[in-house]
Amino acid sequence: MTLFLRSTLAACCMLVLNPLVNAADSNADTIFFGGPIVTVNAKNEEVDALAVQNGKIVALGKKDAITKQWQSKSTKLIDLKGQTLMPGFVEPHVHIMLTAVFEGLGLNLSNFTLPYDTLDTLSQKLKAGLKNVPPGGWLFGFGVDPSRTTPFMAELTADELDKVSKDVPIFIVNQSGHIAYVNHKALELAGVTDKTPNPAGGGVYVKDAKGKLTGKLIEPPSFLPFMAKMPNPSEAQLFSAVQGTMKKMASTGVTSASEMSVGGNFGVDKEIAIYKNIFAKNASPIRVRGYLFSQALPAGYNTIKPNDGDDKLRFIGIKYITDGSTQGLTAALNDPYSYPKGSKWSGALNYKDAEIYASMKSYFDQGWQISSHSNGDKAIDQALNSYSKLLAGNPKPQERRLRIEHFTVNHESQVKKAVQLGVIPSFTIGHVNYWGAAFHDHIIGPERAKRIDPAGDFKRAGGKFTLHSDSPVSNVGPLNYVSEEVTRLWQLPPQKVLGPTQTVTVDDAIRAITIDAAYQIFADNIVGSLEVGKQADLVVLEKNPRKTPPADIRNIKVKETWIDGKQVSW
Repeated sequence: MTLFLRSTLAACCMLVLNPLVNAADSNADTIFFGGPIVTVNAKNEEVDALAVQNGKIVALGKKDAITKQWQSKSTKLIDLKGQTLMPGFVEPHVHIMLTAVFEGLGLNLSNFTLPYDTLDTLSQKLKAGLKNVPPGGWLFGFGVDPSRTTPFMAELTADELDKVSKDVPIFIVNQSGHIAYVNHKALELAGVTDKTPNPAGGGVYVKDAKGKLTGKLIEPPSFLPFMAKMPNPSEAQLFSAVQGTMKKMASTGVTSASEMSVGGNFGVDKEIAIYKNIFAKNASPIRVRGYLFSQALPAGYNTIKPNDGDDKLRFIGIKYITDGSTQGLTAALNDPYSYPKGSKWSGALNYKDAEIYASMKSYFDQGWQISSHSNGDKAIDQALNSYSKLLAGNPKPQERRLRIEHFTVNHESQVKKAVQLGVIPSFTIGHVNYWGAAFHDHIIGPERAKRIDPAGDFKRAGGKFTLHSDSPVSNVGPLNYVSEEVTRLWQLPPQKVLGPTQTVTVDDAIRAITIDAAYQIFADNIVGSLEVGKQADLVVLEKNPRKTPPADIRNIKVKETWIDGKQVSW
């Protein structure tokens, strides 16, 4: 081959890789090389080098060609030294504000390790937490989980919490976020008595066979009288806690995330103001797409319009909670729970069919993306039926990218219907890891349990799916989601694979935390893959997950996170 021909081919190759080449502007700010660069493009290609200019990816390809075209005296050359460069991870379902409050300002009782807690160990942790309660304050905590407590389903009650303190009001939220526990002092201050009716929206003040309050609360509407009496954190405290949560997320490789309950804690306007303030001060290390919490929206709310914001902070959806928690026995199922044996309880929907459809339609018609938290198959039916009506006559339903969160207990027919409607589920894949054994052995039985989070079915049906933490329900860690989905091993010994037919490949799982997650939140045009023209949102990993045993991917260390071509601090 002549020198002329080789040079011509190299130039042509550069034009294919980089259609934006302009000889006058070919001065990259940064060039990465020296390790596998996993693009997650349509062909799942890996390249040798990547160039960044003004926060955007301007070229990918062979190192020699990239440096020849893009290197200048001011270009920073970053040798990966064998480490892996990937698109920054996209966390499609997280509660940033709630995580900040529970983990940053409250007593964090979450336990994702073994052995499980007992009521005694929980009591000890609560008593230790009392030392930090100021005069007139509440003991506020999060993370107890009867399905991960020994003995199975051992649960806090007002009487149990009175043993911790009868004088300090106590409010403890279940790991699921759908259940809470209070002592008698809290009941007194909140004005909730045996005669108080259950609140609208699915809330329940649980009573025993004699009609006496047990101290157990079901669904967030029942939390409100207690939250109204608790001292609110200052805006400075919230700012710091939210920023801390964002930095923690960035340390796991997350560069974009969806806040799924804007307004669910302190009201829509206040929470929007907090987020806007954080971004106005350039204090966020990640991008955020916001979903307004439907139950927090006043009638006729239109202060924020669909897609208000920019590529750093944008509000795109309305989030509904149609049922509760599967491990909390409050998800709405078509058939009764398997626990306790002989149970006739199948959970309950939070809305009547006509009620939720009418509400969804009012926001859908404005242009909002609709998201439905639906754990149980009865709730999934309700969501899909509502979506079918919303999309009736739409020749391109997939363009609305309607969402179902969790899609836990399901049927194959529901998968097919979801794919036909262009609905994208997002799986709390920790259900398999942390709760798989409980689902299989106790809560819903083997047949239903093996179908939870049906990624394999969605892939075979030609649909997309994403993976998430639902933090604070489980910890943010996209690499952990990959291990959880590809292996589908539950945590409790002896470990078993829960639903082998629902496993997918490592590449499939990677797409579920990058480009497909970006698609789900209408951000695939700017992030989710390493392609020319997209923002340089990157993560540097110590190893290539595509070359790592699936069970070990969760242990790969995140070395650096970059947003708009700039490394962010954690």
